[in-house]
Amino acid sequence: MIKSIGFDLDGTLWDASEATAQAWDMTLTGMNLKIPNAEDVRGIMGRTPTDIVKTLLPSVDIETGLKLLDNCCDNQAAYISKNGGQLFEGLEEVLSTLSKKYKLFIVSNCQDGYIDCFLEYHKLAKYFCDYECNGRTHLTKGENIVEVMKRKALTSAVYVGDTQGDYDGAKFAGIPFIYAAYGFGKISEDVLQIQKITDLPKIVDAM
Repeated sequence: MIKSIGFDLDGTLWDASEATAQAWDMTLTGMNLKIPNAEDVRGIMGRTPTDIVKTLLPSVDIETGLKLLDNCCDNQAAYISKNGGQLFEGLEEVLSTLSKKYKLFIVSNCQDGYIDCFLEYHKLAKYFCDYECNGRTHLTKGENIVEVMKRKALTSAVYVGDTQGDYDGAKFAGIPFIYAAYGFGKISEDVLQIQKITDLPKIVDAM
């Protein structure tokens, strides 16, 4: 029986790609570099900072790219704190339903402060017992899942995400995985999946 549920953020709970593209535009305008659009951003969601730099800023060295990424993240946090992102339809109702039966947590490869923007702008913090991110710990997704589970003494967890990295993180943590097929990524394995976030309560209750 499942007792706790972990979530990826981008592509699983919301779509902040437009806001992120706006942050890249503010950061890179006038620098003679290709400015990523929302589609480009969706392609790198869930990756580590180094991978993002290699993909979106291939013409600059890693050190320079990471500094630009930091600037982008600052602009992104400022933008999202004022404008939010696009929650997937029915999300809050799903979180409200699930939080009555399960402990909910978030683990993302985002920068420090990004999850806070998501929770604060949309007033969703009340549904989650904890969260962690690569930007704060510099650990992998799987390591952060394990860290949160230890910290909150969570047992019988399942992790919900939309990328191969999410699947790999759940596998590292030794817990089941549910693929958010409506998200941004693809999974090479044949796994349990949902076509929309509102499908999740029924799937988890049956596990």
